[in-house]
Amino acid sequence: MKPHSLRYTLIFAVLAVLTLLGGGIWFLSGHNPAAWTASVPKEAKSPAVIPQQPVQSTLPEMFSPPESEALSQRVVEYHMDVQLQADTGTLTASETLTWTHPGSKPVQELYFHLYPNAFASGNTTFMKESGGTLRGDSMPAGGYGSITLTDLRTSEGISLMQRTQYVQPDDGNINDKTLLKVHLPQPVHGGESITVRLKFEVKLPKIFARMGTAGNFVMAGQWFPKISVYEPAGRRGLKEEGWNLHQYHGTSEFYSDFGIYNVTISVPPEYKVAATGFPVRNAKVVQGRKVYQFYADDVHDFAWAASPDFVVAEKAFSAPQVPGVRIKLYLDPLHKNLQERYFQAAEAALTAFSKWYGPYPYSTLSIVVPPESGNGAGGMEYPTLITAFGATAAPPGTSLERTIIHEIGHQYFYGMVGSNEFEEAWLDESFTSYAEDRLMEQEYGVASSLPLQSSLVSSSQPLKLETWKYSGDDAYTRNVYIRGKLVLKDIERIAGAKNMDTILAAYVRKYRFKHPSTADFQKIVEKVTKQSWQTYFDRYVYGGGAPDFAVDDIKLSTKRSGSDGDGDGVQYSAVVEVSNKGTLYPDVPVKFTFSDGYTVQQYWNGEGQSTSFELAYKAPLVSAEIDPGHTILLESRHLNNFRMAELEPRTLSRWTLSVTTLLETLLGTLVW
Repeated sequence: MKPHSLRYTLIFAVLAVLTLLGGGIWFLSGHNPAAWTASVPKEAKSPAVIPQQPVQSTLPEMFSPPESEALSQRVVEYHMDVQLQADTGTLTASETLTWTHPGSKPVQELYFHLYPNAFASGNTTFMKESGGTLRGDSMPAGGYGSITLTDLRTSEGISLMQRTQYVQPDDGNINDKTLLKVHLPQPVHGGESITVRLKFEVKLPKIFARMGTAGNFVMAGQWFPKISVYEPAGRRGLKEEGWNLHQYHGTSEFYSDFGIYNVTISVPPEYKVAATGFPVRNAKVVQGRKVYQFYADDVHDFAWAASPDFVVAEKAFSAPQVPGVRIKLYLDPLHKNLQERYFQAAEAALTAFSKWYGPYPYSTLSIVVPPESGNGAGGMEYPTLITAFGATAAPPGTSLERTIIHEIGHQYFYGMVGSNEFEEAWLDESFTSYAEDRLMEQEYGVASSLPLQSSLVSSSQPLKLETWKYSGDDAYTRNVYIRGKLVLKDIERIAGAKNMDTILAAYVRKYRFKHPSTADFQKIVEKVTKQSWQTYFDRYVYGGGAPDFAVDDIKLSTKRSGSDGDGDGVQYSAVVEVSNKGTLYPDVPVKFTFSDGYTVQQYWNGEGQSTSFELAYKAPLVSAEIDPGHTILLESRHLNNFRMAELEPRTLSRWTLSVTTLLETLLGTLVW
């Protein structure tokens, strides 16, 4: 995902084609890609040796990158050349990476994520944790894939192949080869840059988890050796700088540094390609193959998709806070007649999110609709490129719009606000789900049933957990997607909708193209509301707190007061005992209903684990209910919130209609 805000300025113009220099000659000529960044870092020293033949790039042409202000630190720069062999489902590629050390301590190793190795066998960490199933899609029989490094050298040609080692810092699984350590001949000091050149081959898996092939459809997500993130002291509250190292887990997504990508993609001539960034030039057929070249800056990932069956449509779009974006659709033929719905959803998302969270900073937004057999690649976000779920012949409901809106929301939360999805996934999924719900109700009148969703969170766990440490079936999904969103809605309820808008706008504005933490978000909440939220965050964010209210007992008594012309001359008293078996929560509403239909609502301050209410009225108490409006979203167990008093049959009969009405009202709130 790239740092995304919703609207992009068409920065297409001014791309001058230099000369037809081969990439290898270009690199050997001493050109330093880091010169494109705002500052020129020092080069890391290498030992004096006779250089071996360096890896040759096959980039057909070089070009001048667009002159624009750097929005991010641009720690990394990738130049990649990849060829798709469609008949075998393989990628053959070369990569030149320049990494600038953002810290201060000397670094003797580099670390690379080799994500395709997650699908190498049933014994990898990803496969063992996921069971070969992700979001309802399963690994097809014989669908394994992997990535193989065939060469790795310094820019001077020194081979590093014998200096590599697979590491498994999270679980020690020796069968997992998704993280590679490379020991360098010389250390890289703070502020210095190092350039390495790689050659690699990817055997694409059959699609079930974000990447792979389905027939002639290809989704290349997390397909290349990607350098890990080196975190300076101070980022995300870290006291010590160092590499952030994790394997590819069954529930984890990604974390990367912002930078520049220049990628050439060679495919069979009938294929059409969608990719991160914008095309440098029109695709050309060279020696019987179609060659695309894409460029993107201030992004932290690069993905692409290809198919001969894509139905392509484009539309230029602009709006307030959206200077100009070219929206591109790459539709499966089954959805060719739905292009207007995709465009409208994208326009609504770009308009609203740019208004709420700041302008979309890129000139393109590509939407890929996979075939039904490629559904495992659907519903995913990458910088300036998102995927819808696989197309089917059945008319889609509003899930079409919901998916597009959600994934475009990720252009902000994870894209521009580049959180660590290994360790604090809620900063991406919860925030995006919150924005998605708001826009779906505003644009399409579709409101989510939050009480029903809260009931799905059967095991409330801390939001700031490494993703693979959530315990229990679907605990990751239910906490990170649902509970985290409900926490944000609860903050909105407490702080007020206007303050919440200010909080989120300030948060995105401050951390665009940076890497914030949960603590950073807390500081924004406290700054806007001018009060401490430490207790709240300790209970419900850093802790897995959830209230669990119960009406424990109702004791009734009567007192004859003599004839007063109004009924039997009897005064009815009740003592209602309520408790909270979970985490403390203030201002708890309790509704009392009497047999003549009269209701009264009182509040419990939430202090202590229990309290009691004493009531006296001319009619008997029929029931007590805690939080009748389901405003306390963090409570997941509602069945014990309601209790009826033990009434005489005559009174109970008179009240049957009221109970029916109550149940109908309750069930009516559960439409998701």
